[in-house]
Amino acid sequence: MKKRGIGYGCMMYAIGYGFGRPDASAASVEIGEDGTVTVLSGCAEIGQGSTEMIALIAAEELGILPEDVMVLTSDTATTPDAGPSTASRQTYVTGNAVKKAAGELKRSLLMGAAELLGVEPEGITFKKRGVYYTGEKTGLTMADVASHCRRTGKQFMGWGWFNNTTPDVDPETNQGDAYASYTFATQAVEVEVDTDTGEVTVLRVVAAHDVGRAINPLAIEGQIEGGVAMGLGYALIEEVILDKGRPLTPTFAEYLLPTAKDVPPIVSLIVEEAEPTGPFGAKGVGEPATIPTAPAIINAIYNAVGIRITELPATPEKIRQLLKEKGF
Repeated sequence: MKKRGIGYGCMMYAIGYGFGRPDASAASVEIGEDGTVTVLSGCAEIGQGSTEMIALIAAEELGILPEDVMVLTSDTATTPDAGPSTASRQTYVTGNAVKKAAGELKRSLLMGAAELLGVEPEGITFKKRGVYYTGEKTGLTMADVASHCRRTGKQFMGWGWFNNTTPDVDPETNQGDAYASYTFATQAVEVEVDTDTGEVTVLRVVAAHDVGRAINPLAIEGQIEGGVAMGLGYALIEEVILDKGRPLTPTFAEYLLPTAKDVPPIVSLIVEEAEPTGPFGAKGVGEPATIPTAPAIINAIYNAVGIRITELPATPEKIRQLLKEKGF
């Protein structure tokens, strides 16, 4: 017999290290005479899309296009330290550092544009490589302004450093705001449980995540889908088996991972609740996409057949044993 159930998992996850641990990032931004920009950052790209995130933030702050930005990362000889790509911190911490660096450069570019136009800088804005004054497009381009700044000795580089280090909690009461920002998520899962074999099939997942402002919605969807796939493996099949300290699952032939055929349809719902302290209101995704998945699956199994799994993964053997005890 196959029975279906629906389960939910909710989570709140902090961005960065918190608890007084050092958590900072730096970046530099330089503009060439042709209006193209080079960003130096120690942020390591491990597939999460951080390099594109950096380009998008720099382009938005400077009023140019993302394709005008070249990002150089993770070179210990040339790039400033951005800290590790962990704790779902890079969009928030490095993103803020890049925005600060681009903002410093922008102030110099505004002064250069004001000189060329013969006006005060307060009315000038940059948008899509163009220069606007009091909302009206002028004949100047970002390349014109950048060339003028470089040729007249004005600042054509910007430096940004963002410190996300927060105070530790009170050692006596454990009370306090240990983190600067938090993300929130809820995931719903529908499963089918075969009561004869104990096999669980995840039919679909709906994942709603508060990411602040979505800088790159497509990349966010990718991170959510990847996180769900990881959480599915954690919940159902990934198991380290030891025999007197010796691993019996040393290769992927024994330690199973979800394949593309194991991953169900995933609906990603991006909730945009701007974070005032984040770069353009952004926070992060990363680990939060994985965290609610296993609880949602375990709750769905309970909803389907009334058994509570207390030790992961929920293998068919464990489920069948609990079903037998329940009288199935």
